[in-house]
Amino acid sequence: MWFIIISTLLLIISFIPNLPLTHWFFRIFEYGKIQIVILQLTTLISSLLIVDNFTIWIKILQALTFISVLIHIKSFYKYNSFYKTNQKKHSNISSKKITVISANVFQENKEYEKFVNLIHKYSPDIFLTMESDKNWEKALSVLDLEYPYSIKIGLNNTYGMHFYSKLQMTEHQVHYFVADDLPSIEAKIKTNDNFNFTFFAIHPPPPSPTEEENSKERDGELLSVAKKIKANANTTVVLGDFNNVAWAKSSILFRKTSETIDGRIGRGFISSYHTKYWFLRFPIDLMFHTADIFVEELKTLETIDSDHFPIYSTFFINKKTAEQQDLIETLEQEEHEIVQEVIVEGINEKSDNRK
Repeated sequence: MWFIIISTLLLIISFIPNLPLTHWFFRIFEYGKIQIVILQLTTLISSLLIVDNFTIWIKILQALTFISVLIHIKSFYKYNSFYKTNQKKHSNISSKKITVISANVFQENKEYEKFVNLIHKYSPDIFLTMESDKNWEKALSVLDLEYPYSIKIGLNNTYGMHFYSKLQMTEHQVHYFVADDLPSIEAKIKTNDNFNFTFFAIHPPPPSPTEEENSKERDGELLSVAKKIKANANTTVVLGDFNNVAWAKSSILFRKTSETIDGRIGRGFISSYHTKYWFLRFPIDLMFHTADIFVEELKTLETIDSDHFPIYSTFFINKKTAEQQDLIETLEQEEHEIVQEVIVEGINEKSDNRK
């Protein structure tokens, strides 16, 4: 009986994210795909070892559980270190290595010095903070001389954002695609060896019982940024707290719309949230990039007393090769309309909430 109850429940929550519904209850199960697979495998193996009477219903549930595990693994098998990727080496036509740290610092976190020390330790060329309010802005001011280029958006709604760069920022723009209190950053960067690229920073709201009732704003924001990246037609890297996982439908649409590559492919899940609960840890701080950017390293760093681990990345630019073009996926014809519908729904959702 225990196997019937547990396996049925796990099959239900495996199926729920496939429903075309945006309420947080249906979207939240997308995050736990790894945990669901572990629980399903544990349940399945336990049933084979413990159950004595294999009735027809138990056999059916075992078969369905096995199929479910295979479907899950297919959706994220690329996110492991055994999956082969194009690890291109530096050459005389490549840029020098560029290092970036992206961190959701948690607005209520007062351990400012711990984050500043992290920046001093790794000395990235660029760093990005999210959930950084005016108090964080004041604390980060000690880095102004070291990082002469910055964009400071100190908000108290947990969507503040601060961008710092040692590399020259030739121009920048702060976008508010779906809401006037939800910023994203677009910065044009010129490296010391005269390579140019665009950096996008993003932090849309999550669907959850304590924040947004549904995923419309998040998905609308993500796909608005994706369209902007595509229109940009330049070497691009996008980092941030996506409040989404790479295998979710909206993330796949983001990747196809922007025609970018998921930086996690071949490098592992790199789960960044939550720092305190190891089994409930999800890879929601994501990195995508165009085919002329080659990621050398992508990992989490030590805790800064936030609920997110910082993300550390190193990459270089090589515009003279097409080695990664086979990793680019594009939208199907019918998906173009879906993308536009999602963006409109995200904008309308915020408008409806103001009434």
